[in-house]
Amino acid sequence: MITLPDDVETPAVVIDLDILEANLKFTADLAAKAGVKLRPHTKTHKSVWIAKRQLAYGASGITVAKLGEAEVMADAGIDDILIAYPIVGRTKLERLRRLMERVKVAVSTDDYQVAKGLSDLGESMNRRIPLYIDVNTGLDRCGREPGEETAALALAIGALPGVEVVALMTHAGHAYAETDAHGRREVAVAEAEALVSTQQLLLRKGMRVPEISVGSTPTSKHIGDVRGVTEMRPGAYVFGDCSQLFAGMIDESACAMRVYATVVSTPRPGTAIIDAGSKTLTNDVCAHRPGYGYIPEIPGAVIERLSEEHGKVKLPEGAELRVGDIVSIIPNHCCTVTNLHDRLLGFRGGRLERRIHVDGRGRVH
Repeated sequence: MITLPDDVETPAVVIDLDILEANLKFTADLAAKAGVKLRPHTKTHKSVWIAKRQLAYGASGITVAKLGEAEVMADAGIDDILIAYPIVGRTKLERLRRLMERVKVAVSTDDYQVAKGLSDLGESMNRRIPLYIDVNTGLDRCGREPGEETAALALAIGALPGVEVVALMTHAGHAYAETDAHGRREVAVAEAEALVSTQQLLLRKGMRVPEISVGSTPTSKHIGDVRGVTEMRPGAYVFGDCSQLFAGMIDESACAMRVYATVVSTPRPGTAIIDAGSKTLTNDVCAHRPGYGYIPEIPGAVIERLSEEHGKVKLPEGAELRVGDIVSIIPNHCCTVTNLHDRLLGFRGGRLERRIHVDGRGRVH
C-alpha cells in the first residue's frame, strides 16, 4: 500500500514500476526460452513509454488494435507494427498507405474482400502487404474455422498480387474462462495445433505460410508446452488484473495496476461510497468473482454497484471505512481502465517516479 502525495487526487490509476518491470521480464524470458518472438499487444497500456520498455526487453515489434494506435506508435519511432484488426474502407486504406510509407506494417483479416482492398493498395504502392490470416480457435469472434475452411481462404487471398500471406494468427481469449493451469494449457495446445495443422495442410496444397502467431495472456504462460508457434502477442500481462488473479494465473505480487479511491460517503451501516465509478473502473465484470474490482486490504468487501462517478462498496461484518479513507482496488480488466485515463502514475518504492501518458487513449479509428 502506497501513500499518495498530497498533490495527487483520487481516483488515481497507479502502476507499481517494479512489478511492471518484473512482468515485462518474465514474459520476455518465457518467449526467449521457448524460441518464440514476442510481439506484445499494446492495447493494454496504449503508452509509448511502456511499448519501448517492452522492446528493450527483446520484443520483436508490437501489436495494435487500430490504425490510430499504430499512428501514435509510429510517430514515436516504433517501426515494426502488426495491426491485428481488419482495415475496411477507403479512408482507412489511405491512412494505411501513409503509415506504410514510413514504418514496417502487417495487417490481418479473415475476409477475401478485405484482402482485395489491401491488395489493390499494395499494387498501387508497387509492393506486397504482409498479411496475417485470422483463424477461429474457440473464441468465436473473427476468423474462419481451422483446416479446409481457412486453407481455402488463404489460397484465394494468396493469389492476390498486392498481398503476401505471412502468418496464421488466432486469439484464444476464451482461455480466461478456465480456472486452473491444466485447462489453460489445454487451450494453449489446442490453439497451436489448430494453426499448425492448417499450416501443414496449406503446405501440402503448395502454399508456405512461415509464421504461426498466437495471442492471449493466459495461453502465453504455456508457450513452452506447444510446438510450431513462432510468435505470441499477449497484452494484459503487463499490469495484471482480477481476471488473471482470480483465475489463478497470477498472485497479487504480479498486479502492477491499482486504482486508488477515496471514501466520500458512509450513508448507512455496511456501506461506503467511493469516488470511482464506471468512468474510472469500467463496467467490466470478472467471471471468477462478484463486483467491479477487488480491495486487497478488505478481502471480503464487494464493489457491488457502479454509477458514473460513484462506487457502492458492501463491507463485510466488522470492517469499517470512514469518509476520507483511501482504498486501493485491483480492477477487473486493466485494458479498459487504461483507456479511461489520460495518464497513469508510476510509483517505485512507494515514491512517485513518473507520469505515464496514455498516448493512444481514445484512438479507436
